Amino acid sequence: MKWIGYGLLALALGSVWFFFAKSGKESEELKRQITVQYEKGDPDGKVADLESQLQSNDNERTFQGVLMTFLTAGVVGILFVVFVLPFFAQRATHAIYDSAEMIEKDVMHSARSLLAQGEYEGAIEAFKQAAAAEPLNRLPWVEIAKIQKTNLGDAAAAIATIRYALESQAWEVNDAAYFLFRLAELYDEVEGNRESAIAIMHQVIEQFPETRHSANANHKLHEWKLADAAAQAAAEEAEYQARAQA
Repeated sequence: MKWIGYGLLALALGSVWFFFAKSGKESEELKRQITVQYEKGDPDGKVADLESQLQSNDNERTFQGVLMTFLTAGVVGILFVVFVLPFFAQRATHAIYDSAEMIEKDVMHSARSLLAQGEYEGAIEAFKQAAAAEPLNRLPWVEIAKIQKTNLGDAAAAIATIRYALESQAWEVNDAAYFLFRLAELYDEVEGNRESAIAIMHQVIEQFPETRHSANANHKLHEWKLADAAAQAAAEEAEYQARAQA
């Protein structure tokens, strides 16, 4: 009978492992969707719902991890469960939470909590910790620059942050291009420095030829050219009207 009990425990443990792995994949997909929405500027206001889903999924995964710990101890044996389980469960739980993924999630969560409370400097430091925990994740740097630009009104600091992030790592093509586009956006829309923004778009074209990033940069340059032409035409028209009325 005891072997039947062990078999049932093993079967239950396998099921928990399956759902634990499944929820992990769901968390990664939610993180990817959150990143995509941040890149788009969250036009549909989906980020809050996605983050809520992520938190709920992670809470469920934590419960599954704890349950998995108890079932693992049960498979080892009744004596182990009775005498060693409390220590084993604590160590196993730490093993789960000490992964880089969970460190990153916890730090990012703390940073967002500080941001929601208006603790902007504290949030910046927390996002820096997240960046140190996961160096190739661009999201912490994006959040820092956003706080500096939007909440602190310090465009120069936001530009410095993006430049530092861009130069601090050997980023993948998509990440490097993203930083360059954000940098150009800051120069053009916040600093009013169209010349520097144009130079950055040319850098994208030269650095990433025959990619969608190069195509987007060409499109942006064309868009600016048309806007400048329209502005020039409007100025000339206004000047003509002023002379006609004089």
